[in-house]
Amino acid sequence: MSAAILRHPAYLEWPADSRDRLPLTLWSASDIAEAVGGTASHDFQVAGVEMDSRDVVHGDLFIALQGEAMDGHRFLDKAFANGAAGAIVDRKVDWPHILVDDTTEALKALARAARSRAEAKIIGVTGSVGKTGVKEAIFASLERASRGAAHRSTRSYNNHVGVPLSLARMPARSRFGVFEMGMNHAGEIAGLTTQVRPHVAVITTIAAAHIENLGSMEAIADAKAEIFAGLEPGGIAVIPADSEYYERLKQAALNAGAQVVSFGRARFADVRLLDAIPSANGGSLVTCEFPEGRLCYTVAEPGDHWVVNSLAVMAAVRAAGGDMAAAGLALAEMGGLKGRGARHGIDVPGGKALLIDESYNANPASMRATLAQLGQTPSGRRIAVLGAMKELGDFGPQFHAALADPIVEADVDYALLVGDEMLALARELGKPQNTALGKPLAWAHCRTADEAIELLEDYGVVAGDAVLVKGSNSVGLGRLVDHFTRAG
Repeated sequence: MSAAILRHPAYLEWPADSRDRLPLTLWSASDIAEAVGGTASHDFQVAGVEMDSRDVVHGDLFIALQGEAMDGHRFLDKAFANGAAGAIVDRKVDWPHILVDDTTEALKALARAARSRAEAKIIGVTGSVGKTGVKEAIFASLERASRGAAHRSTRSYNNHVGVPLSLARMPARSRFGVFEMGMNHAGEIAGLTTQVRPHVAVITTIAAAHIENLGSMEAIADAKAEIFAGLEPGGIAVIPADSEYYERLKQAALNAGAQVVSFGRARFADVRLLDAIPSANGGSLVTCEFPEGRLCYTVAEPGDHWVVNSLAVMAAVRAAGGDMAAAGLALAEMGGLKGRGARHGIDVPGGKALLIDESYNANPASMRATLAQLGQTPSGRRIAVLGAMKELGDFGPQFHAALADPIVEADVDYALLVGDEMLALARELGKPQNTALGKPLAWAHCRTADEAIELLEDYGVVAGDAVLVKGSNSVGLGRLVDHFTRAG
């Protein structure tokens, strides 16, 4: 840099930031070796971290994880063919590498090093419904406010492998980090939150997801509240004021030494909904109140559940010291995620139909919310392709049968039920009282996504139809979405 530039007033007045001293590269070989206690074969630098050779791009670090049925070392040639700059391995190889005793433990160690070096404000997100969407919205808000200096876990990397991988990818210069944490059993979030060590911990809602493994709604609330155990000193717990488990969550947060911030419609909520009306783009115009004032903003995502989600986003951004006005702009621009609300216009006889892709996940609460959204969607006919809800155990039949009312309330013309668990709903829909204003409800049941594709083609989607596709990911309704969106 020239001496003239160094003397320029704009340069002299530029605010000092300790992050400016941090490296631009994600990791160097020496830094990785120090973090994981390994030995570097070569000097190299990496710009990303991957554990799947198919996802590796130029400059990535490939971690050859050992699983029960798969050994990542088998895919080293593929990873380096795709552009890997180095790898973490447990045996000597011909490629640039860091040699360790255990690659899984090395990933955890790299995650710890990434978290320790970061000066970022860290936000952790969990909940029975909406955690991925809320995580993405918080990230979009903080990325806008920090001009690109925010980081988050991608996809649904929220388990014992995805969380440390997401941490290991966090650049040292990040100002914010947003991490999703999921669970199937008690104790799992406790293990994740101690890695993330959030300054802000968000619980979106408590619903009957994974009740097969946990046994009760109270146990689900307690499992989600494990996120508070990892909070940094002085941390903030963001919890839903309208939940019947609010007091239980609040007490768990207080026991962990957290400051509690609530969001919702309740009069005592710290970030409280004052008003929500439909907006021209199909979303909502929301007015919320918080201790410092009020804010009016647009939520692009349709549905009442996204109105409440937006309050969680605002509460989290405020707690993290972010810009709530920037959050409002981000919420106005967000589109649906693949499998979680993405909307597709598909070509059908007569013109276009709408396909709403909610194929990634489903539980009783999210089913009701998306069916209500379908009922508010302007359309000629409403078609609901509903896949089985998994991990409900002995509660499964009653939860599936209970979907009959929201289907009727949404004025669905045709319900296509997929999976053995949906037999309980099929029996309920077969009862004569399940009609809307005297209109009979057409429905069909099948076992697989491939059968559902055939049945939906036989039924015939036409111009003006709105088609909701929702189910647990293992049902495979993403194939149905891909089939009809490719055709469109």
